[in-house]
Amino acid sequence: MINLILFGPPGSGKGTQAAKLAKAFNLYHISTGDLFRHEMQNETPLGLEAKKYMNKGELVPDEVTIGMLSNKLDEQVGKVDGFIFDGFPRTQPQAEALDKLLDLKNTAISLVLALEVGEDEITKRILDRAKQSENPRPDDLDESIIRNRFQVYLKQTAQVADHYKQADKFVTLDGIGSIDEIFDSLQAAVNDIK
Repeated sequence: MINLILFGPPGSGKGTQAAKLAKAFNLYHISTGDLFRHEMQNETPLGLEAKKYMNKGELVPDEVTIGMLSNKLDEQVGKVDGFIFDGFPRTQPQAEALDKLLDLKNTAISLVLALEVGEDEITKRILDRAKQSENPRPDDLDESIIRNRFQVYLKQTAQVADHYKQADKFVTLDGIGSIDEIFDSLQAAVNDIK
């Protein structure tokens, strides 16, 4: 089983690349944002629990998120050759919780792929994306908020990167280039572990 984590700042193309990797390697793409929406729309016990926190503007506790991930893994086992995690884990405790969850399911993270894109390029991409969108996110229209999101990403993910670097499962790749060029380098990194 191949289990990947795709890292990258907001606007780095994670969603696009995760979808391509999922198709190429028969992986199930897990975006925590999509997972939350699905669980809440279906009013599952975990979805209702998450909604309580989100309605108060609070972060959903890690154990609720891990519970949702566990359910999704169980639902997809046998249908795919692995999973690609997009947007999770974001903190050291989340990385440790994910490792424990996968260990319980007799698997592990195979590789963390980190797309490196500089702050100025990210800011430009998100502002351009917002201009082209019919309903842009309000936080995609404000350069200072975009730059703050970039800094938060760096602070949050530094510990997670260190966690997986210690396990020799972390690869940094250039996130600038065409979609296909970036995908080719991601695909080559995954093929190196097969």
